[in-house]
Amino acid sequence: MISSTTDPYLKAVPLIQHAQRIVVTAHKSPDGDAVGSSLGLAKYLIKKGKDVTVVLPDGFADFLNWMPGTEDIKYYDKDTAEVESLLNEADLIFCLDYNDISRVGKMRGAMEALIGQKSFILIDHHQHPQDFPDVLISDTSSCSTAQLIFRFIDRMGDRVYLDKEIGACLYCGIMTDSGSFRFPSVDEETHQIAAEIIKLGVDHAQIHRNVYDTNLLDRLRLVGYALSEKLVVLPEYRTAYISLSAEELTRFNYRPGDTEGLVNQALSIKGVNFAAFIREGNNEVKLSLRSQGSFKVNEVAATYFNGGGHNNAAGGATTKPLEAVVQQFNEILPQYKEELNYDL
Repeated sequence: MISSTTDPYLKAVPLIQHAQRIVVTAHKSPDGDAVGSSLGLAKYLIKKGKDVTVVLPDGFADFLNWMPGTEDIKYYDKDTAEVESLLNEADLIFCLDYNDISRVGKMRGAMEALIGQKSFILIDHHQHPQDFPDVLISDTSSCSTAQLIFRFIDRMGDRVYLDKEIGACLYCGIMTDSGSFRFPSVDEETHQIAAEIIKLGVDHAQIHRNVYDTNLLDRLRLVGYALSEKLVVLPEYRTAYISLSAEELTRFNYRPGDTEGLVNQALSIKGVNFAAFIREGNNEVKLSLRSQGSFKVNEVAATYFNGGGHNNAAGGATTKPLEAVVQQFNEILPQYKEELNYDL
């Protein structure tokens, strides 16, 4: 029999039992997995009789607003005093879809001040998690944190609490972080969980439409401009990238989420094994890196761009000017020429 000292799921049980006020957090610039896993977990805990609030560092794309519970989310950049009060009054804080407390952006200070004073449970699928939580549930082979939340509810013996709303949030998280079930991290468990969610009455086709088929005209024009005018392909390095300045984003009335998937468009080019999307904004330049096959983009992100992530999907950020970042990206490619020279 596995003891509660080694099984993180068993270690989580008393923390949840003894907690009444619970705060669920996720990373800055939250994506579908961050929002979906947070709302799914929160709704489950509420059904267990807990007082639960989802707190995010900042906002997310409009195409995620359909998820049940988004109207109750608190945002640190808008509701700073209220969020700090919620954190200070919490008995238990969940950290979802991030491996390092720096990933909560400006909320970091408020969170770090509570380490050692509050109970923390971290549930995540990114590599190299920090050791600050009291309970660490980490599975880097999982396609999404939402998949881990479904597993968490199951391991708690609480499948009876699963319902259509929880299922819809978790399905969105799984679908978006798995690339609509096409990434290599998708496994048998992923499809089994998706099937169980559909059994709850979740309309998976409608969720896909909500996320991918609700484009604004400005977004389509931005994507068209990025692909026709800003896409750079470097066949000798099996690499493609797109860069967009703040002025270019403003020209197309940029909203959060408008550039979602652009890096995958670059990666979809035949013969390309490494792709990057480089975007200027908020006093920093952000990079999204993707690869297919054996090339590890998380190592590139960590070495050069203060980032990290998965082997085939990573990100980073720097305060250097956009032009300098693009130049640096081009300058590092020659050292990876041999590593990138493979066929799938």
